[in-house]
Amino acid sequence: MDKNFQEERCTGLIKFTPPLYKQRYQFVKDLVGKYKPKKVADLGCADCTLLWMLKFYNCIEVLAGLDICASVMKEKMHRLYPLPADYLQPSERSLTVTLHHGSVAHEDPCMLGFDLVTCIELIEHLEESELEKFPEVVFGFMAPNMVVISTPNSEFNPLLPGVTVFRHQDHKFEWDRAQFQSWALDAAKRYGYSVEFTGVGNPPTGMEDVGFCTQIAVFVKKYPQTSEPAQSKKPTEAAYKTVFRAVYPSLKDEKYLQNAVVSEVMFTAHAIKRSLLDHLVSEQEDYDDDPTESKLQLQRSVNCFSEDLETLAVEKSMEPLTSESVVYIPLRKIFSFPKVNRLCGTFEKLRELITGKVTLSSDGSAVVLDTDHENEEN
Repeated sequence: MDKNFQEERCTGLIKFTPPLYKQRYQFVKDLVGKYKPKKVADLGCADCTLLWMLKFYNCIEVLAGLDICASVMKEKMHRLYPLPADYLQPSERSLTVTLHHGSVAHEDPCMLGFDLVTCIELIEHLEESELEKFPEVVFGFMAPNMVVISTPNSEFNPLLPGVTVFRHQDHKFEWDRAQFQSWALDAAKRYGYSVEFTGVGNPPTGMEDVGFCTQIAVFVKKYPQTSEPAQSKKPTEAAYKTVFRAVYPSLKDEKYLQNAVVSEVMFTAHAIKRSLLDHLVSEQEDYDDDPTESKLQLQRSVNCFSEDLETLAVEKSMEPLTSESVVYIPLRKIFSFPKVNRLCGTFEKLRELITGKVTLSSDGSAVVLDTDHENEEN
């Protein structure tokens, strides 16, 4: 379970910068940044580090992890829960993260429909019987649009101090480049994928012939599925046990969207009100430096707008209006602000979301705010 730690120990004298396991994760992150998959599954997710990194990519809406060891997932899965900030500022995308306990040699319908499946340092841990079933499960049953598989390159092993047979005590095999490429090309041909080979962990100068320390195959489905897999392919029973599930707050959820819109509308309305009152006070201060007279002049300026205020609002005036101790902020004015506009999409949606949550004029065309507190301060 401490494969990253053990790997750092055996590669310590080579001095990979950044460490080799981070280079593998970065390789996956670069692919996600380039291809923008919505649904990503990590097979052999172990301590969930890669899943934790990927949850910050806005293109991803579904993340799933699978591992044969439930205890190591449970130890670290708390990192996948939403943070308080996720509730304070919900994302515009939806995100669901799920962890499953099970074997990659078994089929389960929860793993259907993914855009990208990653298998980072996984296959070398599989028993021979599991490895035989692996291609059918991943490429035949899951059939994602893209699969990334990384595994040690045994040709690099002589350069690693302390490595006699395998790099990790749980490894069942380690392939050289020819063995890995032969296996990958066969799987690609059988299941309709193209495959390209690369890797991470450059060899020392003068030793380039051994290749990358970690070899990587990237499989791309030649004919991507445009719809859900056929029902006939789905097994009747689930093979995995779900050990974790988190649904992140999202603006696609009406409840969170309404809260965000109401908050933004009130913030914008108060900002407009403060600007209006500051402007009126400034005008009166320029007119007369006497505080008492200035307050009287301010009140006259406020009252002069009192006639037919709501008629003006109905006519979709974009300017805020004052009447005695009340300020009317037209919804059209608020809707013109980019963040409000982006959240709501349409003016009708804005009115729908704030009705009953914000004090509006009788015709519903303006937000009504009290000015008493501000006048006392001024």
